[in-house]
Amino acid sequence: MDDKIQTLKKWIDESDNIVFFGGAGVSTESGIPDFRSVDGLYSQKYKYPPETIISHSFFMAEPEEFYRFYHDKLIYRDVKPNRAHTRLAELEKEGKLRAIVTQNIDGLHQLAGSKKVLELHGSTHRNYCMSCGKAYGYEAVADTDGVPRCACGGIIRPDVVLYEEGLDDDVMSDAVYFIQKADVLIVGGTSLVVYPAAGLINYYRGSKLVLINKGATGYDSRANLLISEKIGEVFAQV
Repeated sequence: MDDKIQTLKKWIDESDNIVFFGGAGVSTESGIPDFRSVDGLYSQKYKYPPETIISHSFFMAEPEEFYRFYHDKLIYRDVKPNRAHTRLAELEKEGKLRAIVTQNIDGLHQLAGSKKVLELHGSTHRNYCMSCGKAYGYEAVADTDGVPRCACGGIIRPDVVLYEEGLDDDVMSDAVYFIQKADVLIVGGTSLVVYPAAGLINYYRGSKLVLINKGATGYDSRANLLISEKIGEVFAQV
């Protein structure tokens, strides 16, 4: 075990007020591609750029094209939590981890057993009718070809935050609260370029900011501990 992993383990062992803030890189070891790596979602070629397709205005104007992309690139069946998800769930059960703040929409933290999960960008596992408001589960969209529709005739949309849409105020407030109060803030699997989510790090007031990411981020110089490894492999050691 190298010195950086030993330091992380020591900080975790000594703390009962840890917050984890994660992005797409947390789920890559489960087989879900991230967005900005060489092989990620944004490297693929479509008729429209992914940023355009998963925007509010495009969804409203071209729902068929939106759902074609959504089914192809944002629905992942039979994926399972990896070592990062499971270790974080264990840390919560041990009374050490207070909350997970995630940019991911895949629900893998909950599947691993985590309870306090703040989903900044929503979840593919929650869906609702845009006309009558009826709630639907994962299968309502995942198992439907084309545009999914409610019995009332309205379009069923995923409860995810699209480009041009704001984040949920209550979720953001909770995230700020837990990050402000944290003793140890572990940030992993995120390039920290998507705002306002990335700006949440600025609310951290402690001296144990851990950044775990394969690539460089704009916040590396502020980290008290910087680990450039796969996050699942790191958590497997702590």
